[in-house]
Amino acid sequence: MPNSADKDARTFRRRRERLVQTLRDRGIQDSRVLKAIGAVPRHKFVEPAFQDQAYDDKALPIGMNQTISQPFTVAYQTSLLDVSPNDRILEVGTGSGYQAAVLCEMGARVFSIERHDELLTRTEKLLDDLGYSVRTRHGDGTKGWTAFAPYDGIVVTAAAPDIPDALLRQLREPNGMDGGQLVIPLGGSSGQTMTRIRRTGSGPHDYAREEYHNFRFVPLVEEGNGDA
Repeated sequence: MPNSADKDARTFRRRRERLVQTLRDRGIQDSRVLKAIGAVPRHKFVEPAFQDQAYDDKALPIGMNQTISQPFTVAYQTSLLDVSPNDRILEVGTGSGYQAAVLCEMGARVFSIERHDELLTRTEKLLDDLGYSVRTRHGDGTKGWTAFAPYDGIVVTAAAPDIPDALLRQLREPNGMDGGQLVIPLGGSSGQTMTRIRRTGSGPHDYAREEYHNFRFVPLVEEGNGDA
């Protein structure tokens, strides 16, 4: 007879399959994103008390007034990034690590910043235990991470009232291909508009902006002065 671990694995696999279908029904068409969502064990990224809800399409608390984002939101942002294998992606707001894991499943080289040291320590161990190679640091995500710039893509997983200039400067300039792009929810506490900024040249104003649907995120907090 199969043991309980095998039974649990099959149960969670079926739930992931249903989640993928839910996302497809909601308009997520990028097959690479759907495959990645279907591969990441989201139940490992939530608190034990919420594991039965891990594959529902909703955000869940992870402590410190933070949440693991709704799967649709993760899929939506990732689709806008248009990730290719070996792309260098900066994530602002490591959180539970779920978004980083999805990016890893798509073959990206992921760099992630988290302002909550205790949360980051917990998430680093989880990502390592699951075999996801993510370079992380504790710090102010609004400043980006200049040591590994430029980036093919930057994804911000918290609400920002304005676009941080440092993140724009760390996008890859066009060089025979499209420039790097930033996906960020812009707006105040009442809601934000998902926005994509694409770098179109080397000048300070060489960026193209596109606005998409409305979402609700926890706020992006600037920590003040500090190294990036």
